[in-house]
Amino acid sequence: MAYAAVTSLEQTIERLSNSSHISIVQNSSPQLMQLLQSEVRSLHVALEEFNGKRSVINMKMVKILEGEITEAIWEFEDVIESHFSSQSVSQSESHPLSVSLDVHELKQDADCFIEKANQMKKAYIHELYNPSPEEEEQEDDDHVGNECSKMVGLSDQFMDIKDRLEENFSRSELRTISLYGMAGVGKTTLAKDLFQDPLISSLCSKRAFVTVGPKYKSVDVLLDILKKLNSDMVYKSLKGSRYLIVLDDVWDTELWDELISSFPIGENGGNILLTTRLEEVANNLWSSFRIRFLDKKESWDLFRQKVFGEEESFSYELERAGKKIAEKCEGLPLTIVTVADILSKAEKTAKYWSEVAAKKQSSVFVDAYDQMSKVLYPSYDYLDQHLKPCFLYFGAFPQNYPIPWYQLVDLWSAERFRDSGPNRYSDLATTFASGSYCYLLELFSKNVIMYDAKGCGYHLHSSFWFLCNKEAMKNKFFYDVNGHVDASPEEGKTYQRRLCIRNSTLFGTKDVYDSIASVSTVRSLLCTGPYHQYPVPMSLEHLTLLRVLEARIRFYEFPMEVVKLVQLRYFALVYDGNLPPSISKLLNLEYLIVDRNHSINMKELKSVRTLGRDLSHPCEGSLLPNLLQLIGVSPHSCTEDVLEKIPSLEVLVIQIELAPDATELLSVFNHISHLNKLKVLQCGIVNPLLKNEVVASLAHVSNLPSCFTTLTFSGLGFLWEEMSKISSLPNLKYLTLQCYAFRGPVWQVCDNEFRKLSSIYIEDTDLVHWKFTTMNSCLPAIMSIDILHCYKLKEIPLTFGTSLEEIQVVDCNPMVVDCAKKLKKNWDDKYSDREFSLVLNFCSSWDD
Repeated sequence: MAYAAVTSLEQTIERLSNSSHISIVQNSSPQLMQLLQSEVRSLHVALEEFNGKRSVINMKMVKILEGEITEAIWEFEDVIESHFSSQSVSQSESHPLSVSLDVHELKQDADCFIEKANQMKKAYIHELYNPSPEEEEQEDDDHVGNECSKMVGLSDQFMDIKDRLEENFSRSELRTISLYGMAGVGKTTLAKDLFQDPLISSLCSKRAFVTVGPKYKSVDVLLDILKKLNSDMVYKSLKGSRYLIVLDDVWDTELWDELISSFPIGENGGNILLTTRLEEVANNLWSSFRIRFLDKKESWDLFRQKVFGEEESFSYELERAGKKIAEKCEGLPLTIVTVADILSKAEKTAKYWSEVAAKKQSSVFVDAYDQMSKVLYPSYDYLDQHLKPCFLYFGAFPQNYPIPWYQLVDLWSAERFRDSGPNRYSDLATTFASGSYCYLLELFSKNVIMYDAKGCGYHLHSSFWFLCNKEAMKNKFFYDVNGHVDASPEEGKTYQRRLCIRNSTLFGTKDVYDSIASVSTVRSLLCTGPYHQYPVPMSLEHLTLLRVLEARIRFYEFPMEVVKLVQLRYFALVYDGNLPPSISKLLNLEYLIVDRNHSINMKELKSVRTLGRDLSHPCEGSLLPNLLQLIGVSPHSCTEDVLEKIPSLEVLVIQIELAPDATELLSVFNHISHLNKLKVLQCGIVNPLLKNEVVASLAHVSNLPSCFTTLTFSGLGFLWEEMSKISSLPNLKYLTLQCYAFRGPVWQVCDNEFRKLSSIYIEDTDLVHWKFTTMNSCLPAIMSIDILHCYKLKEIPLTFGTSLEEIQVVDCNPMVVDCAKKLKKNWDDKYSDREFSLVLNFCSSWDD
């Protein structure tokens, strides 16, 4: 984790040098801090060279060097922060709002580090540009052990792609199609089945299937194609032919750009079918198809075929247990095939299979994930440097746990994973509103994380969660104090930067106490497991360098040791009392998450989260100029007096709990019109009154600032007529409507509404007919449409603009699915010359 370490050290030095409440005493060496900044930045730049060289390097050697760099940085950072903490604590009583820092005592350590950093930088750059020979080549096919398998499931996507190939052969031009998705999702198997399909074979005179991988060069690919075609020149051989070339497992857009000129347009048409894990590669091609996960029925069909074949019979009890095992594979074909292979060699009894299905981390699945690691690891290894720590951070949370996007980005910011340079997004709202979620959507586009629409958060497929934990342990990135069984406590906790408690918070904190002396270098304590409703004692006495305390557990009393944690940037807790005034000594605190009324007088705060509670008058008359996020507040906190104190607010999340006899109008939108930087608004009722019309009378849409880019409403029960006040917002890009956010049977979108809307998500509504007043000017920029659990819906519009890329329909009336299929056909017929095809995903629940 060298890149994360150097980013952290760089920003630590920058903070000490430039903070308004830290002064370098004159008799020390301010030039020392400047020299350190320069050297660390130089090391930072060197590590970024990895991104441009990863296709040719010896990954094993690079990891060894990065490990050495990480250890050296951590060692020096401990020296700096220990020195700062000791001086801060000693001065806290006499100068509670400022610290004088004498860095003269650090000079010897700094000189030693600078010399070592220079040596490591030179060695790293040399290895990147003069890679050591590798012991063996890595195999990157995403269906290792299943190359000869025929596809099971995905028949809808198979037919869509086959139809597209057949159509392309009728054109006198080169057409390119990409299949993209997560490692192991079945891209290679699908491509091979298409390659070998009798109809497709009959339509082309020449074919070649070439596996590329992350380390191929364009000349190698062309040579492989020549071998398959038995010809002297690719262009000359293919010219005038109707051909199909499959390039499997492509990683680099530059490789594709180099290759494309080698293929002729052809008088009779040609097709290139490419598979990739990376959306950025897929988007370079004419048409693209995201390969979906298998549904429950398809998962069982594949599992059954791999274990029993076509003829072997099995009992109802075995089938029932087998279906549960197949479901635990979470729709990933590679997991299903690997688990099935393990179980086919074991006892086939209902008792044993039930035990496998019941255990959350069964040894069968652990063995399967180990076997799959060779396929999965390249997805992690070849991530850009700035994404690797963000990806591993997912592993600190429980398995299959959807993590809210704002919590992730807050934590990453507090951990200093995000580069502070000019080329990085500077704040969450800009990140969210830009349509990329910054690092989150970078990870999503590389198909290493998943979005849980129901849980409204991001998470890892279990196979990647297992990979994260192995890699985190290996790199001392984090340690699960009550969950690891593959290392001794001493080995696991030595020199860890982060401890996480994912299971029992009560016993986990005890484990931390038992070994507290050996983890004094810990920077983050993450209690990410299930909420513990009873108070949990926690001692923080020895965690003096702590920066992140994610302790959403209930405290008996406010832990006064916290006010001595002068490095603390992020603090989350559950506490029923008032926060002590001394918390203002935490001059570096940026994120405060607490579910209790409190007054705030902390100008560095960037984020406050309160879990639906009221805020008292903040700041006692002072501004909070840096506050960007106010998350989870009650509507009673959204008063003019409160909101005028936070002029820079960019993200506002309002959580409403209605009284059983609620009749009072909710004026949640009356005082936000002056927030001219507000871009993201999420407003939801946690206990909506869905059985009557009361909710619809409680709120009205009004006074929304024009700067909005993202709106999420839940349970508010607006009438669809109120939508006109939203549809006119000039910058709105993302609209999410959940749990009867709007009510009524008909929603009619008028001309020139939603001019910039690119994504709409509708879940749980009584809507029956969704219509457009015209066929041409409604939702012109829409890219994705998600419709979930809308059981009454019978009609959706059949015409959208050229930007539409994907429609998802889940658990809806079959009439909606028919409409969506007709929409896709109309779109494909009308825009057949577009660079991408319209992707339609639909499914309904399947019960045992």
